[in-house]
Amino acid sequence: MAQPGAPSFGADPESFVSSLNPSSYYVNTIGRHNACGAGFPGLKKRTHNLGNRSWILIDTKGNLEVVELDKSTVMRRCSLPSRDLRLLDPLFIYPSSILGREKAIVVSLEQIRCIITADEVILKNSVEESVQQYKYELCKRLEVSKDNYDYLPFEFRALEVALEHTCMSLDAQVKDLELDIYPVLDELASSISTLNLERVRRFKGSLLALTQRVQKVCDEIEHLMNDDGDMAEMYLTEKKERRDILTDSDTCNPVNISEDVNFGSKSAPVSPVGSYSGVHRLQRALSTMSTSKHGSFLSSSSAAENIDQLEMLLEAYFVGIDNTLNKLLSLKEYIDDTEDLINIKLGNVQNQLIKFELLLTAATFVTTMFAVVTAVFGMNFKDTVFDEPSTFNWVLIISGVCCVVVYSLFLIYFRHKKVIP
Repeated sequence: MAQPGAPSFGADPESFVSSLNPSSYYVNTIGRHNACGAGFPGLKKRTHNLGNRSWILIDTKGNLEVVELDKSTVMRRCSLPSRDLRLLDPLFIYPSSILGREKAIVVSLEQIRCIITADEVILKNSVEESVQQYKYELCKRLEVSKDNYDYLPFEFRALEVALEHTCMSLDAQVKDLELDIYPVLDELASSISTLNLERVRRFKGSLLALTQRVQKVCDEIEHLMNDDGDMAEMYLTEKKERRDILTDSDTCNPVNISEDVNFGSKSAPVSPVGSYSGVHRLQRALSTMSTSKHGSFLSSSSAAENIDQLEMLLEAYFVGIDNTLNKLLSLKEYIDDTEDLINIKLGNVQNQLIKFELLLTAATFVTTMFAVVTAVFGMNFKDTVFDEPSTFNWVLIISGVCCVVVYSLFLIYFRHKKVIP
């Protein structure tokens, strides 16, 4: 028998639970409905997209491996912020750039988008021809040079292949554009037609886009050459070796501390309080020295690095890409000269039409004068002129001579004003 005042369980257990704790009943009910809804055929369970993408890993020996990595894994592996990885996203179009970071170099040159570290190259996997050529060329050079001493570190060799391929690709595109556009311009200069004008317009658009791409690569290389700090930041192998040396020295410090303390305790007996404080002072001093050593190495890296090696490498490809840019500028000047020639020809034709129109207008005026005379004598009136047929002939002769004289006066005036030659 239920006690008075206690909630009645009865046949409805849910009402009993809700009377004890309404909030817990609400939560349990919602959870139960969600669990039941997951089994409905019309509802689909939402899955999280991890964003795994295909990458190509190339190590220092030229070994190649295709892996699936997500964005967070690449960020942790290369110590890069997310904004740097946006440069490698194929869904977005970014201008060419080369970024030097603490442990990696982010390269985005045309279709070649990769991350270069001191140990490997993480290349965006793609079926594009430029990516495949870069991959095979880099592996080939690394395999050839693994048995031979190379004065360039690994990151510079990978960067050199990217710069070389980009410069050669842009130069090849410029040469193809020159082979296509020069005959069209010569044909347009000799024969002005709508078809030739439309072809030149398309080529000029392609020339403008290609010039912008070459200019961005040239500006990026020049910016790196002018900034010693950015060039020093790209010495990844030496920075890695320096970090390893500092790590080894830090691991040896605790051993030296314990040996110094033991040696001091054997040489002279001291009080426990004094020895304890001495150990702490020694640890603080060594930790301060280690911290200052880290800061000095990292802060003076840009000033102490010998950047001549990288500067010579960048300068070589800067000369090549600058030569390609000069070809594009010369081609643009040739197009501008052709347009000026066409405008001169069109202006000449327009002047000829104006001269012809002027002569035609003068002839029309003279003809109108003769027509006025014929119209007057065509009226139905009586005059002595009509009595003699020869008299009307003289009227026609005199009118014609007057028209010729007036037209000759027009020509003399036009030549005097140098309107016509």
